[in-house]
Amino acid sequence: MELLLKYFPDLTAEQRARFAALYDLYAAWNARINVVSRKDFDQLYLRHVLHSLAIAKVCTFAPGARVLDVGCGGGFPSVPLAILFPEAHFTAADSIRKKITVVEGVAASLGLENLTPRCVRVETLPERFDYVVSRAVTAMPEFVGWVWSRIERGQKGSLPNGILYLKGGDLAEELALTGKRWTVCEIARFFDEPFFETKKVVYTPKK
Repeated sequence: MELLLKYFPDLTAEQRARFAALYDLYAAWNARINVVSRKDFDQLYLRHVLHSLAIAKVCTFAPGARVLDVGCGGGFPSVPLAILFPEAHFTAADSIRKKITVVEGVAASLGLENLTPRCVRVETLPERFDYVVSRAVTAMPEFVGWVWSRIERGQKGSLPNGILYLKGGDLAEELALTGKRWTVCEIARFFDEPFFETKKVVYTPKK
C-alpha cells in the first residue's frame, strides 16, 4: 500500500481498503486458478496494480465514462482502475472463462458495482464504449481491428475517447502499421521504480 500511496496520496478510506484487500484476494484465487504468475506474485502491487494505474496518470475518466478492458486476464488493468474511478463503469472482457471467474470473485468481494466481468470475444460485443484499455494482449494492428468500431467518438475524460494500451519495448514499427496517430507516454515519467523503465502507455483518439 505504501507504493500506491506514494503516487496516489489522495485515496479515500474505501479505496485504500479495497486496494489493501487485493493481495489476499488474489492469493486465494491464484491458489485455485493461476491468473498471476507465481514467480512475481510478491510483486503484485508493483507489477500489476501500479502498472495498471499508469493509465490514470495519462487519462482520468469522467463520471459515467464507459471503459472496456480487452483480454483482462485476472482483472488488470480494470480492477485497479475501477477502484480508482468509482463513478466510471468498466467492462472486463476475456474469452477464457476461468479468468472471468476470478474477476467476478474479486469484484464481488470488493463490492465493485462499477465493474462488469464478461466472458466474451470483444469482436462480438454489441455495445460501444468511450475508452478501451488493455495490457499487451496482441499485436497492435490486430488489436485496433478488434476494437476500433466499438469506440464512441466524444470525450468522457481528460483525453478524447480512444485506446489506452500498456505495452513495453520498441513500438514504433508496430504502431505505424495501425495507420493511427499515437502518443507514447513513458511510464518512468510517472513512477520511479526500475521495473517501469521500458514500459509505456500508448494512446490514440477516436476522431
